[in-house]
Amino acid sequence: MSELAPVHVGPEGGDTVFLVGDTYTTLLTGAQTGGAFTLLEALVPPDTGPPPHRHHAEDETFILLEGRLTFRLGDDVIEATAGTTIFVPREHVHSFRTAGDSPARMLFMYSPAGMEGMFAEIGSPGVRGQQGPPLGAADVEAMIGVAAKYNFSMAV
Repeated sequence: MSELAPVHVGPEGGDTVFLVGDTYTTLLTGAQTGGAFTLLEALVPPDTGPPPHRHHAEDETFILLEGRLTFRLGDDVIEATAGTTIFVPREHVHSFRTAGDSPARMLFMYSPAGMEGMFAEIGSPGVRGQQGPPLGAADVEAMIGVAAKYNFSMAV
């Protein structure tokens, strides 16, 4: 087992991709955390967000920093504002969309790590903090195409 080292990611750092209309920046990878977790930042423009899905191998935690998001957790709907934290255990169907006219920004974590590979594999190169192209069917098809590899399934 290798020893972990401290990691610093500045405000312009991380690997960023555009996917499902959102901008995702990987801040900490499983390689950097010994597989314990992955930390990402999301910029979610109005009317975007992933379709309903469930993770089979990871729990997911969201911390909304700016804006408003509507989370669907199974049959429950949560109108989240800045400062809200949401924990979604594996196997629970969930999705989110921006509520309102301004983008939302959040941190989210997968535990254990592993999901970060999906963003790098199917996202298109992006710029942290900038909005990418709108949600398209090709993004959803790409997610479906790698779902088994990354231990999740779509619930649509």
